[in-house]
Amino acid sequence: MPYGQLFVISAPSGAGKTSLIAAAVESITDLAVSISHTTRCPRSGEKDGRDYHFVSTSEFQKLIESEALFEHAEVFSNFYGTSRRAVEAQLASGIDVILEIDWQGAAQVRQIAPETVSIFILPPTREVLRERLIERNQDDTFIIDARMDEADETINQATHFDYWIINDDFKTTLDQLRSIILSYRQRRARIRSKNPGFLEHLLG
Repeated sequence: MPYGQLFVISAPSGAGKTSLIAAAVESITDLAVSISHTTRCPRSGEKDGRDYHFVSTSEFQKLIESEALFEHAEVFSNFYGTSRRAVEAQLASGIDVILEIDWQGAAQVRQIAPETVSIFILPPTREVLRERLIERNQDDTFIIDARMDEADETINQATHFDYWIINDDFKTTLDQLRSIILSYRQRRARIRSKNPGFLEHLLG
């Protein structure tokens, strides 16, 4: 039975991972991004069930206690986590799944599922990263400074990831991300799972 590939994508805030992932999912069939649970409040334009599953801290704690989460982490005093059942169901149906999570969650996933492909999105420079955070117009100066401090710790974790992509030009970066995902679909094991007996049939 076909089984999807799990991809973990992490980056410091402002590196552009969310836009890249959205564009990749839109342009590649049978690819989905897992919708995380979070205790933070929705930002302007965000919708429950589309961008995140917004839950209370007590609800999130119950998810942890019931082992319903694939991974979870605390980021800027808010909790984020991935539903184990949702991810496993998508993978079992042959859909490739992207987890857009921070490096703490990525470390948990690599321990649980070592076959996971991990990708780290890097900014071209620190100056560009700060400019992007400012242009998002989501945070005040205090939060932006905190995110820049957090970026140093986050970027230090890039050494644990399989692939690095430097997001300087969006189109080029998207092409690089797509190439990683699509190349994994051509592995021998993946082709065999989707086309059992293909080689034997080809050889007569």
